Amino acid sequence: MGRALTFKQKEVINLSDGRRLGYVQDVEANFDTGEITAIVVPGTSKMFSFGGKNDIIIPWKQIKRIGDDIILVEI
Repeated sequence: MGRALTFKQKEVINLSDGRRLGYVQDVEANFDTGEITAIVVPGTSKMFSFGGKNDIIIPWKQIKRIGDDIILVEI
């Protein structure tokens, strides 16, 4: 899995269309289990908006690969 701090400032790229979504701004976690449940990328598209600031919330199951500098997701 990995520590939450290691996700900060990694670029997120969508495998479905090759689009750069931005950089990880925050993570969501289950405090009972200590597991990361999602990553949060600041967004401008209302299509993926869940937060008040149009943030893109990407559930853990949609993360396909985590590299040194990037995170590949499929949304």
